Amino acid sequence: MTHPASVRIDIDLTLQRLQLKSEGGEIVASYPVSTGLNGPGESDGSGCTPRGEHYVRASIGAGLPVGTVFRARRPTGETYSVDLARLHPERDWILSRILWLCGREWGKNRGPGVDTFRRFIYIHGTPDSEPMGVPLSHGCVRMRNADIIDLFDRVRPGTAVSIR
Repeated sequence: MTHPASVRIDIDLTLQRLQLKSEGGEIVASYPVSTGLNGPGESDGSGCTPRGEHYVRASIGAGLPVGTVFRARRPTGETYSVDLARLHPERDWILSRILWLCGREWGKNRGPGVDTFRRFIYIHGTPDSEPMGVPLSHGCVRMRNADIIDLFDRVRPGTAVSIR
């Protein structure tokens, strides 16, 4: 496992790919993702994925089972299943782990009208039936459950995140 202080996260919106890079720029891990269906953008209520420089403000879900369901950043006590999904077709599933992002650029992704943190933009797990490599989220960065758990275990709050 790479020491968390020596890594950064780079997310490529065009390639729908998240790369974990070492301090020297070497790719430590690479994962397919799904970002905002509405494309890139920073405005509140846009459903877009915010660009620019961010950092992991909070890591939520350490040690919880794969498929743990979160609502408002708290585990519901449920574990995702096809049957649960059938009962709640309206839910945007946030599963397994959450890396809550905060913008670093005032007026671009931090501050009134554009604040990544206040928009509740996360890197999080999603049902494994959801496609990766295709923008389909409400603005967050969705990952396979095994991938978000692997990434979660390699980073900590304060880890730099660049979204381009």
